[in-house]
Amino acid sequence: MRSAFAAIFLLLSTLTAPALAGEFIVLCYHDVQTLVDDPDGMSVSRDNLVAQFSWLRENGYHPVSIDDLLAAQAGEKPLPPKAVLLTFDDGYASFYSLVFPLLKAFDFPAVVAPVGRWVDAEAGSLVAYGDTLVPRERFMTWEQLREVAASGLVEVASHSFDLHYGIQANPQGNEQPAMIARYYDAATGSYETDAAYESRLRADFERNSALFEQHLGMRPRVMVWPYGAYNRTAQALAREQGMDIALTLETGANRPSENLGAVRRILLLNDPSLRDFVWHLHNPLWERQAPVRVVHADLDYIYDPDPAQQEINLGLLLDRVQQLGVNTVYLQAFADPDGDGVADALYFPNRHLPMRADLFNRVAWQLKTRIGVEVYAWMPVLAFTLGEESDLVQVWKSDGTTAPDPDQYRRLSPFSPHALRWVGEIYEDLAKHAVFDGLLFHDDALLSDFEDAHPAALAAYRAAGLPEDIGTLHADPSLKRRWTRLKIQTLDDFTLHLAEVVRHWRPALKTARNLFALPVLERSSEAWFAQSLPRFLENYDYTALMAMPYMEEAGNPEAWLEELVRRVAETPDALSRVVFELQSVDWRRDNAPIPAARLAAQMRLMARLGARHYGYYPDDFIKGHPDIEKLMPVMSLRSHPYVP
Repeated sequence: MRSAFAAIFLLLSTLTAPALAGEFIVLCYHDVQTLVDDPDGMSVSRDNLVAQFSWLRENGYHPVSIDDLLAAQAGEKPLPPKAVLLTFDDGYASFYSLVFPLLKAFDFPAVVAPVGRWVDAEAGSLVAYGDTLVPRERFMTWEQLREVAASGLVEVASHSFDLHYGIQANPQGNEQPAMIARYYDAATGSYETDAAYESRLRADFERNSALFEQHLGMRPRVMVWPYGAYNRTAQALAREQGMDIALTLETGANRPSENLGAVRRILLLNDPSLRDFVWHLHNPLWERQAPVRVVHADLDYIYDPDPAQQEINLGLLLDRVQQLGVNTVYLQAFADPDGDGVADALYFPNRHLPMRADLFNRVAWQLKTRIGVEVYAWMPVLAFTLGEESDLVQVWKSDGTTAPDPDQYRRLSPFSPHALRWVGEIYEDLAKHAVFDGLLFHDDALLSDFEDAHPAALAAYRAAGLPEDIGTLHADPSLKRRWTRLKIQTLDDFTLHLAEVVRHWRPALKTARNLFALPVLERSSEAWFAQSLPRFLENYDYTALMAMPYMEEAGNPEAWLEELVRRVAETPDALSRVVFELQSVDWRRDNAPIPAARLAAQMRLMARLGARHYGYYPDDFIKGHPDIEKLMPVMSLRSHPYVP
């Protein structure tokens, strides 16, 4: 039985569409059994494998080798049409007894990826397989690997020497993939350092490569990431050992011209029949974009000084998300107990702010592995209690003086190199210490039409050929448009830099950013926020549009929402990328709850107008608001046709 953490890395994919010219797809198999008896769903029956191989051959698919990929990458020989790479993870004995004879019969090349420790174990011993012990004979021997490698059909890849397991990755005891997690030492209350982490991976890769050379007469040139988990540091260390090609469990087709250090694969689960195999082949998951249904949750609601009560609170959130049947959670990663939108502390270890509790990784992991949702880390962009007043965004006043705006978030200036470094390091610390799918950039990434008068901002205006005087910029419509575009670009670049910092550790990261409604409803108001829907659509996977009529004091909330959806629809394809975030409380009226029936009616209204993605904020899972029974019919995706 696999340990629980494996699910999030294995249950990710489905088959892809027939590859276009120049593309190739990669199929990921594991064990093959004569009669499948596998509660984990990782095995395929021999009969179904024969049927799949036969169907691929009869329908014009061309299995290719690693050499074929390298030749195509070098421009020496193009890939054939409908190119497919066959891969088999873990090095099961069934690869030798059942798969290898089929490869020879069909003349199909393939990749097999054994775990070094499992192969190198003594005959008759037990090896740690996930959270169980299994006989060493379940896996191939060095002799069998030499034979398949000598056939010319099989590439033997590294699956690490001993990183196919989980290590403790937080104080609460969650186990996460050893390839990417920082080991948490409960005895000392400390995490593995960068140097120790890199040394651990380097030693593993070196040991496995040396074993390959000793037993197979060659060093591996392909790395297959255990559980599909990797980061750019691991990629660089693999390249040091000559493994320039690496296979992930991210889903999609590939091109040889792309980075072969992150080849996408399609995981075959639950012994698919030929009918299911073919259906998925022609209906790829990423072309069946599921609607996004979001619960936006505060970690401040979960936090409690009493660890036992904190776990009870976490259970309430998990139960609620499970019942609602949504697929996405925007999860607060910063502490804001006073509710002013500024991060006073953080819920993960970091270099710059107090850690209120080491909680984000725990909650995100439980949501991902127990409930199966995608988790976006909701983070401020500029609103941190860092620096002095001179580091903050400066608003220009009519008397020519400047100061931070007391009516706005306390924000670091996005023009300040200090801010870029400080915030970048905070985001890097988040990425190192937690597993999550995306970032939600908070609504603090804005600049008013009298901001920013920070000295670094004025220098940037001068470098762009603009006056440094805010009054002059504001008074001239032409200059104001140029100035607004520069500020929009600066905020975009700031967030894109943060995303790139995180992608070093979370390469498959998705992004979303909060957008105020007014720049959508009134294009001229872009200057009041330095935000633009077209630019958001260009730069982020999703735009989390604040569809909050009560916050905007709309006289008729439903009419306001109707107009908002229609304005979004005026931009081509915007409805496929915009998540409408409704409000479940009225902050302007002492946090009065919005009735769940009305919230559900607003969701139905937006869906009738073409909105595909929506959610709400906040979710009070402690008090049970909004009412689940009223929201489930419009939030749950369990029976939605887009979900397989």
